[in-house]
Amino acid sequence: MNPERSPELPYFLGCPVWSCTHWAGVVYAPKSKKDQWLRDYTRCFNTVEGNSTFYGLPKLETAKRWASEAADGFRFAFKFPQSISHVPELRFDPKDLKEFLSFLEIFANHGCLGDTFLQLPPQLSARSFATLQQLLKHLPTHWTWAVEPRHADWFDQAHNEKNLDGLLKELGMSRVLFDSRPLYSRPPADEAERISQSRKPKSPFRDTVTNARPMLRLVGRNRIDEVDVYLEEWAKTIAEWLSQGLRPYIFTHTPDDQFAPAMALKLHEKIRVLSPALPSLSALAQVGKTEADTGLKQLDLF
Repeated sequence: MNPERSPELPYFLGCPVWSCTHWAGVVYAPKSKKDQWLRDYTRCFNTVEGNSTFYGLPKLETAKRWASEAADGFRFAFKFPQSISHVPELRFDPKDLKEFLSFLEIFANHGCLGDTFLQLPPQLSARSFATLQQLLKHLPTHWTWAVEPRHADWFDQAHNEKNLDGLLKELGMSRVLFDSRPLYSRPPADEAERISQSRKPKSPFRDTVTNARPMLRLVGRNRIDEVDVYLEEWAKTIAEWLSQGLRPYIFTHTPDDQFAPAMALKLHEKIRVLSPALPSLSALAQVGKTEADTGLKQLDLF
């Protein structure tokens, strides 16, 4: 068992990636090599989006290394491969799902598997509800899952949306809340924001809770002060979730990944105003006297 721990929070907080060259001396120890970045990241945050699995699964040896490097208490929230989620009407090859489950099992055996999320393609409408239902009902019940809808049908505030939310409640799965309002709150200020606005969907706002682990993917801007009003809004919601005994997963996205940790820290501090018992992130990392402690404290300067 790993003697070091991730931050001990009543919720999971992380970024969309764990690898970013700009995080040296901030999230990573100042002199960390790339093969140490995951280790350092898991001592600063207690979860991460595993977006890389959307494009393809790594070798099982790589998965075992990732799992072994994670600090105790850390959770990987992997995304379903596009070979499963983005084939027409979810008619994927069953062997692809079997391979993905074998991959996830490695992390489950190490105690670091979090909620795995299925991002539905924008063209998957309510006409495919029965197929989606069949897939979700056949997923292992001893693991936890989340579903991110994108087609307008799932936001109709009527029959289709109620069907989806009801299914997720029945299965104990979370509806992924994708909030890109901050990103589109003003014109892009740089190339990264322009590209992000050309790619990210404008899904209708929802704060729907279907289980004890709401999952929020919040897309901000590179200037964190420009999304303050949205951070305030979500801080109130998250603080209320915590008071109800929920344990959400919160992921902060910025067009340029280098600013994602700053956004996460700022959101956490706003939650602390409403829930004073929460410790600061700087006090949480169990890194002793290593350089990584210095790196984490520099987050306070953002």
